[in-house]
Amino acid sequence: MPVADFGGVARHVSDVVRHGIPGWRVVTMCPPGPLADRLRELGGAVVQVDVGPASGVVSSLRTLRRMIDRLRPTVVHSHLAYADLVCAVGAPRGTRLVSTEHGISGDPSVYHAGVVQQRGRAAAHATRLRRLSTLVAVSESTAQVVRERWSPPASLPIHVVPNGVDPVADPPPADPGLRIGSLSRLAPEKNLQLLLDAFDVLSQTRPEATLAIAGGGPEEAALRRHADALGLGSTVSFEGHVDAEDFLRRIDVVAQLSAWENHSYTLLDAVNYGRGVVATSVGGNPEIVGQASLVGAGSSPGVIAARLESQGLDPAARPVRGPGWQTVGGMCDDLATIYAQVAP
Repeated sequence: MPVADFGGVARHVSDVVRHGIPGWRVVTMCPPGPLADRLRELGGAVVQVDVGPASGVVSSLRTLRRMIDRLRPTVVHSHLAYADLVCAVGAPRGTRLVSTEHGISGDPSVYHAGVVQQRGRAAAHATRLRRLSTLVAVSESTAQVVRERWSPPASLPIHVVPNGVDPVADPPPADPGLRIGSLSRLAPEKNLQLLLDAFDVLSQTRPEATLAIAGGGPEEAALRRHADALGLGSTVSFEGHVDAEDFLRRIDVVAQLSAWENHSYTLLDAVNYGRGVVATSVGGNPEIVGQASLVGAGSSPGVIAARLESQGLDPAARPVRGPGWQTVGGMCDDLATIYAQVAP
């Protein structure tokens, strides 16, 4: 794991460490920081090393080779593009490599604006896939986009293992209400200005509605200015980093108008807590919630406002956990099966 901070992929890793992969010893290699601290709290085996973008490619390659020689792992499992590419280049021949794809977009411009950069990244990933024993995708959509954009070898097994979330023991009441919430990085691809525009439309007829925007990121100042320009005043709050469980207990509807998502923990948690959901119909979102929660990627503020209102005031329209809901245990069992298939 090439990053130290605690985000969606770090949550995935920590859930795996907390539950364990049956029949396997898991050792996590990551930089010092909040993720390593959390894994130690969970009793996980952690090696804090100089690996990741902050350490540079040469240092990361040396560290990887040193740790493989020291630990002699049966499987090396990478998460996020930096680690995927370092493992493909640096792991000795014969190493069984597994990679989980968490963040590919059907629209390459979402994460890489330049055409040259897009093509270069796609070529690099297509090359590194040839070294894998197995690729894990977090949604059916993710697997399909990998096939379309990276042209994996026909012989490469691609397994879909959705992120697992255990049912909450004491979900809050699913009462009607228009406390709207957004929980994401404040980045351009999250389309939060559009959410503010939609909330402005909603507030014209529902002055009791509120919008809480949680998270941090480069768009915060621009979003604050936009909220001020719309005259939304105290009905909109910017809350920074929050405890996700507390946040979900005090809102009624989660709004996520991202340009792309693969298998969003925010949406999974919203469903798990009985909250309403309004999300763009992109990527893996339709695999989590139904049509009553979805809006088209190009929807107008008025359309989004109407969906926010219906999800807030009609609890019966909100998404629920289906019979195929993936738990953390189920996710770890799936990984154990995959590891057994690639092990010697």
